[in-house]
Amino acid sequence: MTYLWKSMALGALMGLAAPVMADVKTGVDAWQQGDYAKAIGEWRPLALAGDPDAQFNMGQAYKLGRGVQPDLTVALDWYRKASAQGHLRAEDNLGLLMFQQGDRANAMPYLQRASMRGEPRAQYIVGTTLFNGDLIGKDWVRAYALMTRASASGLPQATTSLTEMDKYIPEDQRKQGLALAASLEKSEKTDAFAAASPAPAKPTPVPVRPAASTVRTTDLPPSTINQPSTPVAAPPAPRPTPKPAPQIAAAKPAPQPTAPAPASGGWRVQLGAFGEEGRARALWTQMTGKVSGLSAYQPYLVKAGTVTRLQAGPVASSSDAANLCAKIKAAGADCMPKKM
Repeated sequence: MTYLWKSMALGALMGLAAPVMADVKTGVDAWQQGDYAKAIGEWRPLALAGDPDAQFNMGQAYKLGRGVQPDLTVALDWYRKASAQGHLRAEDNLGLLMFQQGDRANAMPYLQRASMRGEPRAQYIVGTTLFNGDLIGKDWVRAYALMTRASASGLPQATTSLTEMDKYIPEDQRKQGLALAASLEKSEKTDAFAAASPAPAKPTPVPVRPAASTVRTTDLPPSTINQPSTPVAAPPAPRPTPKPAPQIAAAKPAPQPTAPAPASGGWRVQLGAFGEEGRARALWTQMTGKVSGLSAYQPYLVKAGTVTRLQAGPVASSSDAANLCAKIKAAGADCMPKKM
């Protein structure tokens, strides 16, 4: 699932001049039509001139190998440039890619900030790290809280890990973790509301393996971009318990999926409307794993005030849209065709 930033939609926040905004949008339009070379041609001069949206999109192109040869080192460099200018999704992608590439210690600050803003994969990784006591120390209360939030966002690996954590974390610490998770949810909603208001956006890391019996884990689900915020102070570290502490297998963010060339058509299907963009992304990841053929369509996150609508398309006709909606509904999600 690929997200690209259109400066035209962010002009008021980013302070970009109109010609620059149009050029970035032209590149996004070309990308969505499969003309990756044209997209790169639009973005590269803007990225070199310091435009953070164009820098982020160049990072996406080098990560996916679209219009350029895939090069994760170059992708990281573009993400860093955009992140340094406060581009939240660039900072999230930077942390996840650094973690995937093995630079886990340096990735952790980015992932911690992303986890506090509600990015499910970051919550999954940081929750595991805190559970195992790796890199940033052991804190089972916060680990349980973050894994609870990641599970609530629809991340299946987090749900598996949470079940395993229940075997080792004492009941009183689990209760503290649930209370903290509720507090984090409120904070995430506040951050989402603030991000939707006309104010500059502020820049903002896995399943369990016991010492005695190993629990197998899988990679993080495919996705693309995320967000960061300021980490809150961690609660006191939990006291040791008589049970042997389990270990959570270190997760590796899955490689970016390559999206097929979009079909033509004047229809889309809408899977829901959400107050948090992260929930829309989580539903897309969940549904593409359940609904055959859904991954062949382009996901769209359509903003309307504080609401993010998740749509997929383009779909060729109303009958095709109705058939796709029927499959989505059979998988347990809402869906309605929409004429574009």
